Amino acid sequence: MANIKIKNLNYQYPETKNLALNNINLEIPQGQFVLLVGGSGSGKSTLIRSIAGLVPNFYGGKYGGEVYLDDKEIRQIDRRSFVQQVGMVFQDPESQLVMTNLEEEIVFGLENLELPNSLMKRRVMEVSSALSLSDYKNKFIPELSGGQKQKVALASVLAMQPDILLLDEPTSQLDPIAGEEILTMVRRLNEENGITVVLTEQRLERCFHLADRVLVMERGEIIYDHHDPKTIAEWAVDNKTPFIPPLAKLFANVGYREVPVTVKHGREILRSYRNKLKPIRIDSEKRAEKFEKTEEACLVDIKNLWFTYPNGKEVLKNINLKIKPGDFIVVMGENGGGKTTLMKHINGLLKPSRGHVKVLGKDTKKMSIEELSSIIGYLSQDPNDYLFLPTVREEVAFTLEKLGIKDDRIQNKILQKLQIDSLKERNPRDLSTGQRQRVALASILVTKPKLLLLDEPTRGLDYQLKEALGEVLLKLKEEGMTIFMIAHDVEFAAEYADEIILLDGGSIIARGNKYEMLTNSTFYSPQISKLFHNFVENVVTLDQGEVILRNMIGSDQKEKYA
Repeated sequence: MANIKIKNLNYQYPETKNLALNNINLEIPQGQFVLLVGGSGSGKSTLIRSIAGLVPNFYGGKYGGEVYLDDKEIRQIDRRSFVQQVGMVFQDPESQLVMTNLEEEIVFGLENLELPNSLMKRRVMEVSSALSLSDYKNKFIPELSGGQKQKVALASVLAMQPDILLLDEPTSQLDPIAGEEILTMVRRLNEENGITVVLTEQRLERCFHLADRVLVMERGEIIYDHHDPKTIAEWAVDNKTPFIPPLAKLFANVGYREVPVTVKHGREILRSYRNKLKPIRIDSEKRAEKFEKTEEACLVDIKNLWFTYPNGKEVLKNINLKIKPGDFIVVMGENGGGKTTLMKHINGLLKPSRGHVKVLGKDTKKMSIEELSSIIGYLSQDPNDYLFLPTVREEVAFTLEKLGIKDDRIQNKILQKLQIDSLKERNPRDLSTGQRQRVALASILVTKPKLLLLDEPTRGLDYQLKEALGEVLLKLKEEGMTIFMIAHDVEFAAEYADEIILLDGGSIIARGNKYEMLTNSTFYSPQISKLFHNFVENVVTLDQGEVILRNMIGSDQKEKYA
């Protein structure tokens, strides 16, 4: 097994002014679990790519410094030996999947190593079982959901049994249950097999407590390095950085000296104030916006929708759904449950096998894609689907030109809202995943659609950018836009949605306001709800949590630290 040593590493992407990595010096001993934290574009992915030997080989640009595995510089290690030592899972699984059959994809790397057939079969069986992919081994990969593809990419890497595992947001497209399972499995591999893990992740509530060491990156530099996540959280609070989990942020916002990083620790603090804790219940009907709207106002009306793909797989089963003006709905559920397929019926990319979908009272079977796109804006899981021009400015301008609009003010306003106005002259494909996501969204928002469909829009966004996106969406809602969104990000849904729909096996299992849906769930609930469970019910947002926590511990806290 190898130690990782980085000396004086600098890197600059082609046609950019700033260094993506600036004088990185770092040692990672074998068997350590390292979490890389930082904003979108801070250099996390680039650092991982450097360890994987992809920078500058596959990206070009200016490179200086050395990366060693043990005492050997990676450029001196032959590729066959290197891929047996280092495995990497990319942010975008599509970029590393080369086969069309799931089992063939997993076995592809093993075949290149010329392993015995019996050993390859055993490894395929092991990783397929561990990642709940056994039922999909003969599936056509393009038909899998984004989350399932992410699992396939991870399975392909784990089958190689590397000594070093580099994971660039490996759970970004996974539902909450699958995401927790994957990270728990990775931690187990780290503890029991001694695999070195370097992980980047934006949803820190999932993994902050798992790491042996946390590195904070900003503008291509490592600005803080510590082995105790709790100390890192306290440092982040003191320095007003946004890279802390919601739970730690809650306690920091009320001025509590101790900053918990797990729900268990937070509940221990609350129990210490048991004399002030009286179980109460917040009325979800009062907290939620009025659930029933006027019957005549209906933007989308879906009745008895069934859909079967040409391969015979039945994906949607008797869906009945109304979307009304001003709704902010988030659809959640397991990967492969039919969420994206449902969304593609709303924008007309797919047509029902049975039943109907009506938009503004007109059946989508009788509407062209052009007609529907004048009403509906759609952002898919993969922002690369939208990016084909050389600059961000041209990408956004292209959409306006198609509509016959020449107004730079609209373009500039949207770019500023999404905090990408400084990237106007950059090539979109040179940007981070989170930045590309915002560029794609900008090209849609300039059209001012009545209904905005968003498929995993928070993928690749740090807490600060997610908050900015949430505020933009709330502002658009105030201006009359309706939002229908697919998300695995429970924390985002809790803060910004009005209603939650749970979809499972192609059927709507439940629909309701976010307070009743997210506080009565074991897995689909935010950290804040888990913290206050059985203390105060129907708590889902940070603002709610702050008010309650101040009342519970405020006066005692002042006395304790006076």
